[in-house]
Amino acid sequence: MLELAESFGENMRLDLAGETVDPHQFLGLEINPRAATIAELVLWIGHLQWHHRNRGSTEWPEPVLRAFKNIECRDAVLAYDSRDFAKDASGKLRYVWDRRTYKTDPTTGRDVPDERAVRPLDTFQNPRPADWPAADFIVGNPPFLGTSRMREDLGDGYAETLRAAYPTVPESADFVMYWWHKAAEATCAGRARRFGFITTNSIRQTFNRRIVQAALDKGIYLTFAIPDHPWIDATECAAVRIAMTVGATSAIRRGADLLRPSAKATASNRAQQDCAPTTNQGRLHAVAAETPDEETGENVVQLSLDIGTISADLTTGAAVNAAQPLKANEGLTYRGMQLIGSGFIVTSDEAKALGLGKTKGLEQHIRPYRNGRDLTDQPRRVMVIDLFGLSNDEIRTRFPKVHEHVLRTVKPERDVNNRASYRDLWWVHGEPRRDLRSSLANLTRYIATVETAKHRFFQFLEADILPDNMLVAVALSDAFHLGVLSSRIHVVYSLAAGGRLGVGNDPRYNKTRCFDPFPFPDCTETQKARIRKLAEELDAHRKRAQQQHGVGLTDIYNVLEKLRAGTALSTKERALHEAALVSTLKHLHDELDAAVADAYGWPWPLTDEEILERVVALNAARAAEEAAGTIRWLRPEYQIPRFAKEKSAQSDLPLPGDAKAKPAKKTKSGKPAANVGSNPAAAARPRRKLAWPKTLAERAKAVESALAAEAAPVTPAELATRFARAKPDDVAEILDTLRALGRARSGDRRGTFLR
Repeated sequence: MLELAESFGENMRLDLAGETVDPHQFLGLEINPRAATIAELVLWIGHLQWHHRNRGSTEWPEPVLRAFKNIECRDAVLAYDSRDFAKDASGKLRYVWDRRTYKTDPTTGRDVPDERAVRPLDTFQNPRPADWPAADFIVGNPPFLGTSRMREDLGDGYAETLRAAYPTVPESADFVMYWWHKAAEATCAGRARRFGFITTNSIRQTFNRRIVQAALDKGIYLTFAIPDHPWIDATECAAVRIAMTVGATSAIRRGADLLRPSAKATASNRAQQDCAPTTNQGRLHAVAAETPDEETGENVVQLSLDIGTISADLTTGAAVNAAQPLKANEGLTYRGMQLIGSGFIVTSDEAKALGLGKTKGLEQHIRPYRNGRDLTDQPRRVMVIDLFGLSNDEIRTRFPKVHEHVLRTVKPERDVNNRASYRDLWWVHGEPRRDLRSSLANLTRYIATVETAKHRFFQFLEADILPDNMLVAVALSDAFHLGVLSSRIHVVYSLAAGGRLGVGNDPRYNKTRCFDPFPFPDCTETQKARIRKLAEELDAHRKRAQQQHGVGLTDIYNVLEKLRAGTALSTKERALHEAALVSTLKHLHDELDAAVADAYGWPWPLTDEEILERVVALNAARAAEEAAGTIRWLRPEYQIPRFAKEKSAQSDLPLPGDAKAKPAKKTKSGKPAANVGSNPAAAARPRRKLAWPKTLAERAKAVESALAAEAAPVTPAELATRFARAKPDDVAEILDTLRALGRARSGDRRGTFLR
């Protein structure tokens, strides 16, 4: 910081007579005792080096090193009174699988969790968010742990306790975002002036972006950001992609709030300050080029600069993140199956050995399966066991070989899973996607795209193919919709809305941000027919190239990208270009882009920024139309019966099994009284509690019926109040089971459910 100060002028001063800047002003939190000691030592070394560079051999007052205790050794995000091991009802320690150790199953030869490799489950007394020391500026480089790795690296007990201590932070947020959230809160409250963090580049993803957006809504603005930058993770010595963000609460010229330059500051330095934004705008840098350094092997990065208001998705320009989901697109896009058990996947030969082709009805439960690599590369032609809708007893009776296979290859992995529904319903996919199944029920084909991929393309899959969790399935079979989704207009929007992920910095297609708000064109049948024809031809052309020449779509689109850029092709790429007819593919895309633009009534070509501005504006217009009652359904015959009318409040509706339920009261005229949902006073009256059944099966039916009667998502505790003597934990376990069976789903609020 002092060296930066000197750069503003040769006689740069802090204008604080008798004051110095030394390590006691740098505060820190470090959970590792050894690292905390090293951090304090590094501060002193840096300060002494600066002193000798600027003041020569001036005698240093003793003691040279002072114990300021400014680096505290403690947890930075979670405080608690004590940490112990959890015990069960009998007082014995509770153990969980260590999530690292596997063994080879002697029967199947597969790697399965080793039930002997366990660790005690941690429990924390009086857990709460950690307090931070008062500071003007907060900076950090917290651990790069995604939500999926938090349990593995931090332990189940810690991960659950941390999430409970921060109820406003989404459960799916990365570990680093707890630091970002705390720093933003401190800055909003005036306890800090600015904060800056190095985070994973997934900060732009929906689950992390909600935290950034919440801070922006409270008055934070981003003064500086780099959305994506190469980085080496020192912990794992691995290449990663990171983002850098700096937040503040008021627009102050860069440097003016930190340092006051002397009268002798150079004109160039003053001009540099004057060029800084003076409103709530920030400096957005993007990686323009990455060139490997021959000596170090690291990438030398060149950055571009854009000045403007930086949105939560770390972009400037059109407010893509402000686009609203449209009713017209509701209920059509879902992620594929999340198996939670590799034993569900079988080869064609294994499927035959299990009885496929011989056992009646098994063809409905062993189906073709596709994941992301199957679409981007060559399909593996594997199949998946799908026992959704069947009980354990039914499987054992009808398909004994399948039952034996799943018992040996899936159940061992499920037995150590923390979620009760995964353990209890071990023969069913972890997330069987009931809504997706319903949306695909009457289709002969559907559209699919890979959730995270280098190139954004869409293709048709046959309806009997079950999609993997890393595919996004669109329940539309009309080639018109495939054409619009494949157009440059939609691809540009989805790239801006969805963000990027991973070391490869690949675009991510988040259906909530990329599909739900996207306004499809309202055009003539002639225009639709043109788009359909081109989309069918595009889909057939790519599949023909894959089948005849054994090439993947990623390789084909790599060549297409070079063709568009005018870059010379290698010998291998030229061969692929000739075999896959990539110039024809380019022509088809160009024709399709022009046809879709014509359907919107827009000129073509348009720049990416012009596309985003037009899409965001059209989204706002469509949202206003829908608020007024006009909805341009994409698949009306399916959507209207399900989504045309909002669920009304049903607090007075009788539930199955409620013997005391009374018919609706009538007025003196004999007409039914107004629905309670339209009467706030009536809605506020307490409900009559339902009887809590004795058997588990009856309880499950009662809970499902009660959930169906709710007008909004509810927590297990809230639903438990609908019954007499029902325990929230019992209701929670039933709801988890219903969710696993696809008969309930998670609500928008943390820990809530809806039918």
